[in-house]
Amino acid sequence: MRIRMTVAMPEGTTRNGEPWPALGEEADVPAADGAHLVAAGVAEEVTAEAPRRRKSSAKEVDDGADGGSP
Repeated sequence: MRIRMTVAMPEGTTRNGEPWPALGEEADVPAADGAHLVAAGVAEEVTAEAPRRRKSSAKEVDDGADGGSP
């Protein structure tokens, strides 16, 4: 399971002899370990899909000067 750290672990903390990833860094961990870290709130699962963004059309962007309907 691929995870991204959402908190910084204390300096010098190790996991199986390796330093923990820094805040925001990603790492591959066994599924059970990853699920535990996510449940504890110290990491989030990294999914293979990139976040989808909605395209805005010119009509949606220009709905009048006050943001209301023209």
